[in-house]
Amino acid sequence: MSTTDERLSEILQDKYSVDPARIEEALTAQREKGGRLSDILLTQQVVREEELLEALSIQYHLPHRAHLRPPDIELTLVSRVPIAFAKRHLVLPIQVRDGVVEVVTADPLNFAPLDDLRILLNHNVQPVLSTAMTILGCINQVYDQTASNRAEQAIEDMSGAEDVDASAGEWTEPLDLLDATDEAPMIRLVNSILYQAARQRASDIHLEPFEQEVLVRYRIDGVLYNNMTLPRRLHPGLISRVKIMAGLNIAEKRLPQDGRITIRTAGRAIDLRVSVIPTAFGERAVLRLLEKGTRLFSLVDLGLSNEKMTVMDQLIRMSHGILLVTGPTGSGKTTTLYTGLTQINTSDRNIITIEDPVEYQLTGIGQMQVNAKIGMTFANGLRAILRQDPDVIMVGEIRDRETADIAIHASLTGHLVLSTLHTNDAAGAVTRLIDMDVEPFLVSSSVSAVIAQRLVRVLCPECRQSASPSHEELVKLGLEAESVTTTIYHAVGCETCMQTGYRGRQGIYEILLVDDDIRALIIAKTDSAQIQKCAIEKGMTTLAHEGAVKVLEGVTTVEEVLRVTLQDVAW
Repeated sequence: MSTTDERLSEILQDKYSVDPARIEEALTAQREKGGRLSDILLTQQVVREEELLEALSIQYHLPHRAHLRPPDIELTLVSRVPIAFAKRHLVLPIQVRDGVVEVVTADPLNFAPLDDLRILLNHNVQPVLSTAMTILGCINQVYDQTASNRAEQAIEDMSGAEDVDASAGEWTEPLDLLDATDEAPMIRLVNSILYQAARQRASDIHLEPFEQEVLVRYRIDGVLYNNMTLPRRLHPGLISRVKIMAGLNIAEKRLPQDGRITIRTAGRAIDLRVSVIPTAFGERAVLRLLEKGTRLFSLVDLGLSNEKMTVMDQLIRMSHGILLVTGPTGSGKTTTLYTGLTQINTSDRNIITIEDPVEYQLTGIGQMQVNAKIGMTFANGLRAILRQDPDVIMVGEIRDRETADIAIHASLTGHLVLSTLHTNDAAGAVTRLIDMDVEPFLVSSSVSAVIAQRLVRVLCPECRQSASPSHEELVKLGLEAESVTTTIYHAVGCETCMQTGYRGRQGIYEILLVDDDIRALIIAKTDSAQIQKCAIEKGMTTLAHEGAVKVLEGVTTVEEVLRVTLQDVAW
């Protein structure tokens, strides 16, 4: 134990009568995992935040701040400090007092960042103690506010400009969007839109022109939200800026174009897939955000129950056959396939994929990109893969009979094939293949299982409140009011969840295992309703049932489950 940690332990024991055994537990965790003792004490709830700050204040003879709010922060100081620097060192300038800048810090003994701030701000600095969690939370709120201010200022700067296209062509890629010091208002506006999207965990940015305005919308956890409304006159410069960043032809405004942008924001590397199409009021752009550093999920993270997790693990370790994942666009099918591949990605397996596009790079797996312009289709790519001695093949999507035939051939010759289809439920995948004119006996002999899935938004734990769903809602979920013994919640909204009431998403699944009885129904060309009925009799749980379980567990709401499982219900 270091001298500083020993002194902190003594103060906590003397002043607050903290149990020495609890402190020793925290010290053991520190030796095993590293980190600050103060953070570990808070995480393990050994002391309250106010007590810890007072103890640290006594130890270092420094003032402390238990609470930090954006109104307490001078934004002119914050704007001169890159967010990556602030987060890395957990420091934040808050105000100037008597010619000295007060800087909150979680580690007053780390002098290097304080010296850097002194030079950067051209003022002497006074350390003020606070906890790492408090500082990080304030950094996120303050920099989000400064980004919004940048957007507003950029729009105001362009209000008197006669040619808003003039600055769109200036492009020097910054190390980080928040470090960019470009003077051109259009550049600052686009950078602000990109930063706020990343900050709010958006998966897509929509730039939509209308007769009198341009609407900027973000898709967050699968739902579109209005972010800002821009004057119609800014549209040409806005689209030109995006097209230049994506390497597209700014002179071509009549045809759809696709491109890609790589940016850094708040220290995160993000790829953006850009799609631009002509509409009645001008070009419309949609940017899909793909974070390079995104952690791939494990089977536990997908939200699978223990029973389904066991089944899933067995399916991805089959020696041959086809495993299909179905659902609408944006339901997490690719994430499920990627998760399965990472579980079986070992040195004794040759795994190759053909995708459109390759969304995330998987170490140790060969990934091919579809390119229809040069004839690299799913079918042609799949033929080439079969000559590469693969053990496992992932096909991004089975779209036509040719691809389906090759995938089936691969599965029948000793390969495990993973792929996706766009169907509403698991049983519908079987009839979808038959509709592609694939022979029923080939479908029955090659398809081993079908997984249908949806993503439901997870309730924000900070603001959820208990609710009393109507009888009609419970019936739609297959529940009876008298059988509900746990608390059911509804979404409210707070600062933590950006006022949406939800934070993050989790999957619900139904898994159809193709056994002898199901094979007989497939060969007989039975409709999907009969196949589903047979599967339910054999123990398959439906998406609605899985959603009802999530509601009873307090994970999500009745409205959210009905939204993703009963798309035709009007609310």
